[in-house]
Amino acid sequence: MFDKILIANRGEIALRVIRACREMGIKSVAVHSTADSDAMHVRMADESVCIGPPSGTQSYLSIPAIISACEITGAQAIHPGYGFLSENANFVQIVEDHGLKFIGPSAKHISQMGDKITAKDTAKILGIPCVPGSDGGVATVAEAKKVAAEMGYPVIIKATAGGGGRGMKVAETADDLEMAFSTARSESKAAFGNDEVYMEKYLQKPRHIEIQVFGDGQGNGVHLGERDCSLQRRHQKVFEEAPGPSISPQERAEIGQICANAIGEMGYSGAGTIEFLYEDGQFYFIEMNTRLQVEHPVTEAIFGVDLVREQIRVASGQTLSFTQDDLEINGHAIEVRINAERLPNFAPCPGKVTAYHAPGGLGVRMDSALYNGYSIPPYYDSLIGKLIVHGRDRSEALARLQRALGELIVDGVDTTVPLFHALLEEKDIHTGEYNIHWLERWLETNLQA
Repeated sequence: MFDKILIANRGEIALRVIRACREMGIKSVAVHSTADSDAMHVRMADESVCIGPPSGTQSYLSIPAIISACEITGAQAIHPGYGFLSENANFVQIVEDHGLKFIGPSAKHISQMGDKITAKDTAKILGIPCVPGSDGGVATVAEAKKVAAEMGYPVIIKATAGGGGRGMKVAETADDLEMAFSTARSESKAAFGNDEVYMEKYLQKPRHIEIQVFGDGQGNGVHLGERDCSLQRRHQKVFEEAPGPSISPQERAEIGQICANAIGEMGYSGAGTIEFLYEDGQFYFIEMNTRLQVEHPVTEAIFGVDLVREQIRVASGQTLSFTQDDLEINGHAIEVRINAERLPNFAPCPGKVTAYHAPGGLGVRMDSALYNGYSIPPYYDSLIGKLIVHGRDRSEALARLQRALGELIVDGVDTTVPLFHALLEEKDIHTGEYNIHWLERWLETNLQA
C-alpha cells in the first residue's frame, strides 16, 4: 500500500480523496494554484505544494509542475479526481515513466475509450449494444448525407474527441444536415484541436443511463448498478439518482453483467462508467468515462462501498475487495449539483461566501469545499457542492432532498439551489417520467430570462 498520495485536483473532489486517504492511514499531498492558497483541500491535506498561477493551464494542467510536486514531497502515487488530467493518456504515461503510480486505468485504456469511434468499435467487440451510426469518422457532407439516408433522420453529429456537449449537432432533416455538419466540425476543431466527427441515429426520447463498473486489472470486473442522469442542461448533468426509476431488476442484471464481463475481458483497472441512451427497453452505448464520476456518491450510498478507497487499493496491486454477489442495492439515492451561478441564465457567479451552513441529519451528505468567508475564484468550474440524500425508497429520498435543500445556506453568491426547489414541485420529477430533453424544455417555459 502507498504511504503518500498526491491529489492532482482541487475543490470537493480533492477533499473526497483526502478523506479516503486519512481513513486508510495514507498521507496526502494537495497541489494548488496561487488562487487556491486558502482553499479547503489545502488546509485539510497533510502537505501542500503551490504549482502555478490561477490559470488551470499553468497549474492543475501543468504536468511538469505536478511531477515536480511528487518528487519534492516523496508521493508515490497520483489520484487525478475528475476533470483536468484525469483522462489524459499522455499524463498517465509520464507518471509511470517517472516511477510513480497513477490511480486509475492504464494509458492504453484511457486512449482506447477516449476516442469516440475507437470506443464504439471496442464496445461492439465486447458485446456492448451500440446505437446505429457511421462506421468511423465522416469526412464530407456528401458522405454524411449518404449515412443519414441509410439510418433515417433525425441524426446527431458528434466530435470524435468530444465531451461536455461540445461538437454535437442534431439534424432533423436533410435540409439541416449541411449546417449541422459544418458547425460540429468547426466547434470540434476549436474545442479539441481535432475536427473529425461521426454520426449516430438521434433517439427521440431517451434516458441517460450509466453503469458503474470496477476492475482490478487482474481479470476481475463487477458492476454497481446504474445511475439515471437524464436531467441535463446543455448536455451537463444537474440531477442524478440510483437506481434508475425506469430500469427493472432484470434489465439491470442483464446490462450490468454485459458491462462487468467487458471490464474483466479488457483487463481494466479502477473505476469506470459505461454510458448509454435508453429507450423502449433498449440500451445504446454512447461512451465510457475512464475515471471517477462526479455523481459517484449515489452509487456509494446504495451499495455502502467507498469507491475512492477501492481505487487506491486496486492501484496498489490488490484485487477487488468484493464480488458481484456481495453487491446488493439498499434504498434510493439522489444527488443535485449546486453551482455558483445566477439564474435564469446560469451565468457564473464567483465571489465571497458570507455564510455557509451544510444540511445534516439521517441520510444526508454534503460534498463541498465551501466555508464561511471563502472566496470562490472565477478561474474554474462553477460547481461548489453536491448534495446527496439516501432513503429507503425514492419517495423518502425526494422528501429528504427537499428538507435538506431547505437547510442549506450559501450567502454572498447566487446558486442553483432555487432550481431544485422548483423542480421538486413538478409531478414528473416525483413520478420519474422524464428524459434527456425534459429539463431543457422545462427551463424554456419556467425559467425564462
